[in-house]
Amino acid sequence: MTGSKIPFDPETAPCGKKSGGERLVDDDGYGLVIRDQLFDCGCRRIRHEYHDGSIHLSAVRHDGKRVKDPIEPDRGK
Repeated sequence: MTGSKIPFDPETAPCGKKSGGERLVDDDGYGLVIRDQLFDCGCRRIRHEYHDGSIHLSAVRHDGKRVKDPIEPDRGK
C-alpha cells in the first residue's frame, strides 16, 4: 500500500471545534482506500472504502465518544 500524510487547514472537527491536523491516505491500487483525518484537538474522522465498493464512515471525538458526523462529499483530499 502507498500512503501519505497531508496537513490540512483548520476545519470543524467532530467535537465542533475548528482544528487543523493531518490527513492519512493509504491506497492499495486494487480498490482499498483508507482516509483518516487526525485533528490536532484529538478527534478523528475515518473513511474506509473496501474492494467490494462498500464504505465505512465514523467519527470519534477527542474524549473517545463516537459521534454521528454529517456525511460530507469526498473532496479527494
